[in-house]
Amino acid sequence: MSDSDPFDEIIAAETDRDPDLAVIEAGSRTLRTQGGPPEADVPTRPQDPEVDKALREVEAELATRWGETKLEPSVSRIAALMDLLGEPQRSYPSIHITGTNGKTSTARMIEALLGAFELRTGRYTSPHVQSVTERISLDGAPISAERFIETYDDIKPYIEMVDAQQEYRLSFFEVLTGMAYAAFADAPVDVAVVEVGMGGTWDATNVIDGDVAVVTPIDLDHTDRLGETPGEIAKEKAGVVKQDATVILAQQPVDAAQVLLKKAVEVDATVAREGLEFGVVARHVAVGGQLVTLRGLGGEYEEIYLPLHGAYQAHNAAVALAAVEGFFGVGSQRPEPLDIDTVRKAFAAVTSPGRLEIVRRSPTVVLDAAHNPAGARATAEAIGEAFDFSRLIGVVGASGDKNVRGLLEAFEPVFAEIVITQNSSHRAMDADELAAIAVEVFGEERVQVEPRLPDALEAAITLSEEEGEFAGAGVLVTGSVITVGEARLLLGKG
Repeated sequence: MSDSDPFDEIIAAETDRDPDLAVIEAGSRTLRTQGGPPEADVPTRPQDPEVDKALREVEAELATRWGETKLEPSVSRIAALMDLLGEPQRSYPSIHITGTNGKTSTARMIEALLGAFELRTGRYTSPHVQSVTERISLDGAPISAERFIETYDDIKPYIEMVDAQQEYRLSFFEVLTGMAYAAFADAPVDVAVVEVGMGGTWDATNVIDGDVAVVTPIDLDHTDRLGETPGEIAKEKAGVVKQDATVILAQQPVDAAQVLLKKAVEVDATVAREGLEFGVVARHVAVGGQLVTLRGLGGEYEEIYLPLHGAYQAHNAAVALAAVEGFFGVGSQRPEPLDIDTVRKAFAAVTSPGRLEIVRRSPTVVLDAAHNPAGARATAEAIGEAFDFSRLIGVVGASGDKNVRGLLEAFEPVFAEIVITQNSSHRAMDADELAAIAVEVFGEERVQVEPRLPDALEAAITLSEEEGEFAGAGVLVTGSVITVGEARLLLGKG
């Protein structure tokens, strides 16, 4: 048994990283408590018929705009909207999050930590699982339908002015971004936690100058828009790194790390990297999640219970902790670490709907929003660690613009059988087209096709029960956030 510090072993393994370390410099913020506890992770439809009608009208108007897959790489339209609104995004500090996988879970952890330290938070994430109102949260809870409608109505005249001035109308995502920034200013919040929609430089969220920039692991996704290699993709994502910011880097491919570090040097940003300045020291599987020890910028944080499954969530937690430490100036302006009891309390309350979320027992049905090969590999590893399934049935509905073959190949070792389906989105890959690829990966005898999601869920549950009630089989629904959201509704969650 080695006597060496586990964290030293992590550092020793990081031989392909730039060894130059930097001191974190971030201003401390005044703590102020204004918020209450989260009411719900995923909101349901409004109970009041009039409010529901008004929300549907807003949703219908938003649906007339460019969807999130149609882009014109520019921030000119959102910048024009911010100008007309009086630059609301400048009225609070922000933490800006980019990367390929783990952004939303990391954002929720950052939000929980900040809230535990009595700051009022605004969180903007995408896509939503069930309701568009999920994307904009205040004090850890999605804004109400009433507030969502009011925010839209308040800025609608300015949206129409920008539409009239620009070559292209504001997109769906740009309007929602404007709504989020306006809602945060109106609250007002002490800090905004903002997840990019795609990329970084020309993402609509990038009209903020984040005090802290967070880059979760970069992998291949949206290659038609962002680049064919992690290094090329990193060039776009590096756009969130601003002058004099603090940059928190999750473990990255070497070419991506080089790009991000170069950008940090160019803008005099200070950098903390997972495996060097911070990281996961230890983790153990626990009931309902895991028990982790994290090395932060201010020292070691032991015995933190994280009610989420998978090694990747422990790494997300390390990144989130470092981001919040950087925000408070831990390691530079204040030598002492964050209060351990407050950190434990925050992490113990973290939720992440649609991320290895159990929604039914007997048989166990798990939802996970993995939608690219890297995410699928992490999910496949985590489900093997967290669940002792004797047999796992997959239900997969994917988007047509994704690397579905890579996603299916990642799940092939863990799925005994797979039920191919299709969600209701116009982006959904045709079930028969997806099934043809699945047959090549799994073999015809392991593939079943049920184009309707309700039928697919029923078929998978039936397959899982073939070995008897106590055999320990399970079902994993995955492939798309939309598929997971629709399954969540069908299975009675929200």
